Amino acid sequence: MVVAALCLALGAQAALDTAAPRATAIVVDKLLTANAQDEVHAPGMIVLQDGKISYVGAPRELADDVEVVRLEGWAAPGFVDLHTHIHSGGFGDVNDMVHSLNPELRAGSALRPGNRLIEIAVAGGVTTLFGIPGSGTNISGFGVLYKAKPQDGYVGSVVADPGGMKVAQDSNPQGRAGDFAFGNNRASMGWQIEDVCDRALGATREGRLDPALQNLQRVMSGELPVIIHTAGSEGVINTARMWKTKYDTRCCISHGSFDGWKVAPAIAALDVPVNHGPRTMDFYSSRNGRINGSAAEFVAAGVPTFSLNTDSSVMPEEEFFLQASMSARLGADPYQMLRALTIHPAQTFGIDDRVGSLEVGKDADVVVFSGDPIDPRTRVLRVWVDGDVQYEFERGRQRF
Repeated sequence: MVVAALCLALGAQAALDTAAPRATAIVVDKLLTANAQDEVHAPGMIVLQDGKISYVGAPRELADDVEVVRLEGWAAPGFVDLHTHIHSGGFGDVNDMVHSLNPELRAGSALRPGNRLIEIAVAGGVTTLFGIPGSGTNISGFGVLYKAKPQDGYVGSVVADPGGMKVAQDSNPQGRAGDFAFGNNRASMGWQIEDVCDRALGATREGRLDPALQNLQRVMSGELPVIIHTAGSEGVINTARMWKTKYDTRCCISHGSFDGWKVAPAIAALDVPVNHGPRTMDFYSSRNGRINGSAAEFVAAGVPTFSLNTDSSVMPEEEFFLQASMSARLGADPYQMLRALTIHPAQTFGIDDRVGSLEVGKDADVVVFSGDPIDPRTRVLRVWVDGDVQYEFERGRQRF
């Protein structure tokens, strides 16, 4: 009897598996691909299958076993934020304040995929994040690149650990980090950073792997990217010179705030990406009598793959879209600001083969909004990450 019951149960489960949709088609009023051709489909359809995108374009006939989800709204790629601090769930930032250089530190062990801050982030349309150490020291350590999948654990969420290095070269570490006897002015910080980078290069030339410097060695060889906390015109240009001209790394200027936009033409000439935020305007250091939209200035100067960030929780992760909204209000092209939330940060970190745009073969990270994604009046209706629904407005408003 037990065997017979088990067989019946297995047969019933097999029938359910067979009946389950093999794919999901999302039909919307407008679809923004953010691909190289900037294709827009109105109406549009995205088909998700096995965690990937299998079709993007105008609505078409589908097989009977495809689940069709019709939503009145606009679809766009999931947002990608390269400068975030919410991975531990608000239990304090990851800093080692004993030494000013911490190339062996990794933030991945602090990742709590199900924490409430990540749940709220995905409710705002953010699907990929780079969780990094704080800016208390010059070489802060290595961050973790992960998906906003609150229901999954570490293995199901992480894209790369380490995903890249975080450096704080200006502002915050001055007078805060360890090694006060040496001093933390710009000159001494620059010397210390170059010294450890040269030691990493030396270890590589000698053919040895230094346990404390092995991830830094990967940065110096171009295998991993480095994102550098720096601000102001002097800090921004000096950072670019070190990490691009002297070392030729896959570097990215992070912040670049205050009057950093004044050196935008030089940064563009060096072909260095900028990941801008959380301050995206300059109204007191420019002394030209107006509010300057710094995002518009960086883009106008030709800075490649310009992107935005929240530095969450400095700015709430769920308000990432607002960085684009305010930048557009202060003179930047709105669609380029959507790209600054999606494909540009993905390209900066070399993950654009997986995320950042709605294209066949990429991860099924899709957000449907009630309207224009960067309009403050718009709300997020539904979010898919790797093909699974991670947020629905009707359920979300009951919880949040």
